[in-house]
Amino acid sequence: MIIDVRLGARSYPIVVERGALASAGARLKALGVGSRAALLSAPGILRAHGKMVTESLEEAGFAVTTVEVPDGEAAKTLVVAERCWNALLDAGLDRTSTVLALGGGAVGDLAGFVAATYMRGINFVQLPTTVLAQVDASIGGKTAIDHPRAKNLIGAFHQPRLVLSDPTTLLTLPQREFRSGLAEIVKHGVVLDAAYFDDVAASAQALLDRDPAALERIIGGSCRLKARVIERDEQETDLRAVLNYGHTIGHALEAATGYERWTHGEAVSLGIVAEARLARRLNLTDAATVERQERVLRAVDLPTSADTVDADAVLAAMRRDKKSRDGRVPFVLAPTIGTFKLVYDVTPADVRAVLASLAR
Repeated sequence: MIIDVRLGARSYPIVVERGALASAGARLKALGVGSRAALLSAPGILRAHGKMVTESLEEAGFAVTTVEVPDGEAAKTLVVAERCWNALLDAGLDRTSTVLALGGGAVGDLAGFVAATYMRGINFVQLPTTVLAQVDASIGGKTAIDHPRAKNLIGAFHQPRLVLSDPTTLLTLPQREFRSGLAEIVKHGVVLDAAYFDDVAASAQALLDRDPAALERIIGGSCRLKARVIERDEQETDLRAVLNYGHTIGHALEAATGYERWTHGEAVSLGIVAEARLARRLNLTDAATVERQERVLRAVDLPTSADTVDADAVLAAMRRDKKSRDGRVPFVLAPTIGTFKLVYDVTPADVRAVLASLAR
């Protein structure tokens, strides 16, 4: 399956296909880029998939430099970015060269930021190997490193030239990490496409079983939905805010617990539940719409409740949200499955009430 992201001169294809990593060299060569490339990845991912990608690139005539970076958020620092810039300089990469990100969202964020800032921007290719990266982080050109005070604070919009999503890379993911990415899939259905939401609900067990055909179809569907949003709002000025459903409270839950209690997807799942209940509390939706969301999250083994929630810490984290405008934090809420509404000026009392409901 190929989904085209139509952004004029910055357009690119998303390829969702079993075995796609083996085609990296041929597909990159077809873009007419320079002959030098740098493959950025973490050690474990390199051991699992690096040889296949490197051989594909070399067979297509590319000179490949491999740059190992730390796992997870530890990769997204200025120190690691500088080490990458130095490696690119040492390898002689120029403005025609390409940086490829092989791994999850953190590697993609770092590699994209390195590509965006090296020589004021060089070619970038995403090779995502997690559910979260394949359906969300690899698409849309958001790149960043972390600041000591906040995640993803230092970054740039830099669209990839190509995204290759190979569902077979998901078969060896740890179960918790695999389930975590499914929260973004549910999110896309809730706010963007009722039919897709129904497909996800019907496919819940097949997804948990990692059925290759189901993975390819559902991941491709998520990519299609996100691509259409990005085409209409490339730099997150208005419409793209829809992709933050479940994230306003979800990100705050992560921050309030030092990013140690829940995975990103688990926090987003709780955020979806809280924001669905918030929509109900504000009389924007009905109980059935809330229950449908919670039922799908439970079906894919994601949390819908928490033992305890520190409401003060969550509210404090929300006030630091990058999406705030003049101190006002927007909430994306879903009146019905497949639709959304942007709501400002939600009171702290309403947020406290839905947070309390999570802990019951």
